[in-house]
Amino acid sequence: KMSAHGTHQTKRCLECCIKCLGGIPYPSLIATILLYAGVALFCGCGHEALSGTVTILQNYFEVVRSPVDALDVFTMIDIIKYVIYGIASAFFVYGILLMVEGFFTSGAIKDLYGDFKITTCGRCVSAWFIMLTYIFMLAWLGVTAFTSLPVFIYFNIWNICQNTTELEGYSLCLDPRQYGIVSLTEVKTVCAGSERFSEMCKSNELDMTFHLFICALAGAGAAVIAMIHYLMVLSANWAYVKDACRMQKYEDIKSKEEQELHDIHSTRSKERLNAYT
Repeated sequence: KMSAHGTHQTKRCLECCIKCLGGIPYPSLIATILLYAGVALFCGCGHEALSGTVTILQNYFEVVRSPVDALDVFTMIDIIKYVIYGIASAFFVYGILLMVEGFFTSGAIKDLYGDFKITTCGRCVSAWFIMLTYIFMLAWLGVTAFTSLPVFIYFNIWNICQNTTELEGYSLCLDPRQYGIVSLTEVKTVCAGSERFSEMCKSNELDMTFHLFICALAGAGAAVIAMIHYLMVLSANWAYVKDACRMQKYEDIKSKEEQELHDIHSTRSKERLNAYT
């Protein structure tokens, strides 16, 4: 008896687990994991790459932070770091909201908790998430394009360092003024063959910063893919909500007509009974 009872309890527990696993919106879950991975990679690697950029500018290009509250390159880097903090926290919350939206619009939730009513508010929320996700996708495309700029700059520097022996006799110089890092009046040029250039090429900062920017670019690309994935999921959910709304209206009309037919039939039966009496 105890064995049969234990087997029955295990079977019920297994059925409950299968129902719970069936209620998870896996497309939204995959998109959320991809979004978190991309944002974490972009924010973490981007933050450290910016710190490495500050070290390279100060140690090898001898760029000095402005003593006054001017908008120099170091102030811009600090602003970008604060933006990274905001991106990390904002998309952590947004990923949770999209997961919750996926749970409530998933067909498996209907199977778990029975029939539910699709309200106008629910449809508006789904439409709002689609529009917001589309805007965020465009924003991440812009972030990806912006992140590719330091990758291109560092690739050029890294390529020159890798081919130093082949550049003997050539005068190749790195001028921060070309990238707007310093003002035009400041001369912070570092030329190939100089001692500072050799030290920079041998340092770990250059190689590490270059690869950190590559990882940040990959993270931004992953966030773009996650946003596209979310758009597909939200569009499918919107179609499901729309169909559920139509089915709900159809069921309401059908139920009302059946009730009217039942009332008419009951009235006629009473009339016949009274006439017979």
